[in-house]
Amino acid sequence: MPIKESFAIWNNKGGVGKSSITFHVATRYAEKNPESKVLVIDMCPQANSSLILLGGGSGGENILMENCLHQPVAKTVAGYFSEVISSGQGASLPNQSRFVTQVNKVNSEIPDNLYLLCGDPNLELLVPALNKAIDFPALVPGVDPWIWVHNILEEFYKGLADKVGGDWLVFIDTNPSFSIYTEVAISCVEKLIVPVNADDSSRIATQAMFTLLHGTIPPHPVYSKWTFAAMAPQKRISIPKIHLIVGNRLTQYDGTAGAFAALSDATADTLFKEFQENKNRFTATSKSIETMQDFRDHYSIPLRDFNTSGVVAAHLGKPLSKLTQGKHRIYNRDITVVAARIKECATAVDDLLDKL
Repeated sequence: MPIKESFAIWNNKGGVGKSSITFHVATRYAEKNPESKVLVIDMCPQANSSLILLGGGSGGENILMENCLHQPVAKTVAGYFSEVISSGQGASLPNQSRFVTQVNKVNSEIPDNLYLLCGDPNLELLVPALNKAIDFPALVPGVDPWIWVHNILEEFYKGLADKVGGDWLVFIDTNPSFSIYTEVAISCVEKLIVPVNADDSSRIATQAMFTLLHGTIPPHPVYSKWTFAAMAPQKRISIPKIHLIVGNRLTQYDGTAGAFAALSDATADTLFKEFQENKNRFTATSKSIETMQDFRDHYSIPLRDFNTSGVVAAHLGKPLSKLTQGKHRIYNRDITVVAARIKECATAVDDLLDKL
């Protein structure tokens, strides 16, 4: 099977480290699995994970602008969506490989088996076109406009894998807002990696996440009819299952036990209650999960804060394995990185990969 697994890194909340987690997990997986191909799809208009992968800092931004945005047809997610939508329902799909960047060709620090469909600020401008395409009458027998739009991204990466060959793992970085392009991203993956912070806003965002994905009980009498949660089951589009909850933004000096207060008690209560009531919303496990601690041990992992090592690595567009101890010039400041902290961060990423 060309597609081994597909993950979206998403939470209905900003500032939880989605892009940095995407970068570190994707690059490390590519390093540890050179026989596989890794595809990162950047579905956030801010394009942060793209900027990091392409070299970080102003260098990554320049490459994004020159190699991706300043092309007759943008070599980005917005460029691909534009071609598909303008061609219309039932038309032949564009050659997917035209839109993909083999990252190593522009950033030699990245493994040569990692590929990127770049993010694009213009993705936000496509929202009216995507919504109009959904509402447009079906023109081709057997083609449902709602399904057609929501399947665009899955058709993209499956088509790419068929053309290029090999086994692929897909990571999708997302925007916290549940816009139509986030619906498309969520629709095309099997599993969710959910970053959270140790605060009450993560608890609220977690509650909102379940509402957006699965609706409310009882359903709202008016607007619930048109939500993604209502439409996806009607259209037989599978809603991805929560696979891993990543407690991000931890201090580097907390022990693991204290840190998974990283998954705050309030957030843990919300998630565990959801698991008890709807186990089918989480990936299946053969383990017996009876207690809150069982749940934490299986579905969550603490990720040490990348305040220094991770931020420096991202700014330089380097995986943690390539980051060296010493001073690094970041935004006109000298930032000192300590080897022990690099090792801690790298170990945390490896532990996360083991849970995938």
